[in-house]
Amino acid sequence: MALTFELDPAFDRSLRDGITALWADVTDAGGAVGFVPPASAEEIRPELLKHLVSIVEGRTRLLVGYDGNGAVAATAFLAHNAHRLMSHWMWLYTVMVHPRHQGRGFGRELMAAAADAARGIDGIEAIRLTCRGGTGADRFYASCGYKEVGRVPGAIRVADGDDRDDIIMLLPLHG
Repeated sequence: MALTFELDPAFDRSLRDGITALWADVTDAGGAVGFVPPASAEEIRPELLKHLVSIVEGRTRLLVGYDGNGAVAATAFLAHNAHRLMSHWMWLYTVMVHPRHQGRGFGRELMAAAADAARGIDGIEAIRLTCRGGTGADRFYASCGYKEVGRVPGAIRVADGDDRDDIIMLLPLHG
């Protein structure tokens, strides 16, 4: 069973609740998506609202992967770069695959769908993302074609005494 991807889906309560639940489940399974476990819907909703405001303002695009039952199984947010000298690349944020679907290749499908979505946007030549060191995410992104282009040691404080590197990665879309 593959995921079905939709770029810029109509946002309704079902999608909001699906993304919120996905975000909490990914966090609670140890995913590095901006929170530490345990994550609650009350914590996640304000961050999701920030993404939604950016979508409404045309600065961000939402990519959703649905499983065979039509449930939200994966997401990624593609954000335009606001700096006029850097508008030829996009940020990729909050890349998530539900833990029950991990290990089936859905993460690679999501990354390929995000790259395809970015390629379809005029003037976009690359995708940039950051990830938390010590999680293995950098190895996963590298296996999807991303290259590490920078690292800030200890920039992410997960907890007292648990500082992680902020790893910057880039995927050129042409060439």
